Amino acid sequence: MHGTESPSDWVQRWAHLAQKGSTVLDVACGAGRHMQFFKQLGHPCTGIDRSAEALSLAKSHGQVVEADIENGPWPLAGQQFGGVVVTNYLWRPLMPAILQSLLPGGLLIYETFSAGHEKIGKPSRPDFLLKPGELLQTFAPLRIIAYEDGYWHPTPKCVQRIVAVKQDNDSERQFGLSSR
Repeated sequence: MHGTESPSDWVQRWAHLAQKGSTVLDVACGAGRHMQFFKQLGHPCTGIDRSAEALSLAKSHGQVVEADIENGPWPLAGQQFGGVVVTNYLWRPLMPAILQSLLPGGLLIYETFSAGHEKIGKPSRPDFLLKPGELLQTFAPLRIIAYEDGYWHPTPKCVQRIVAVKQDNDSERQFGLSSR
């Protein structure tokens, strides 16, 4: 079942940047592997997914919301989080809601499949594969901390990954960023 494997190496690498005790939203959380990881770091978590079966496991790691976010309205409209995590999931119409879900100073960690992956396996439909530089373009309003785009081993896959912060004065101090 999706979401029972180990947390993404990318998420583990950058999770320390989430502000202490901030709430974290896991989009398309599956069974909640990233909710569990962030909960262990002291973050209250909310996970959203359409699978009731997966959410029955995720609920032990925080609040869960069952919703079909591809065919229905965004159920968390107006709610904001100190962190948003998305892995192995792409639904382009949802990108504005993801941006709006970040509090000022909030951390975005996003990792999913990109063009080229169709030569390796699934997903293979262009609708589910990021175009070159797409995460950079989509999240341009945020301060980019890290970005990768390429082919990765040991499990062959083509992915894009981004870590970004919704800037405010506190986040600039927290991350040692300067507008100079």
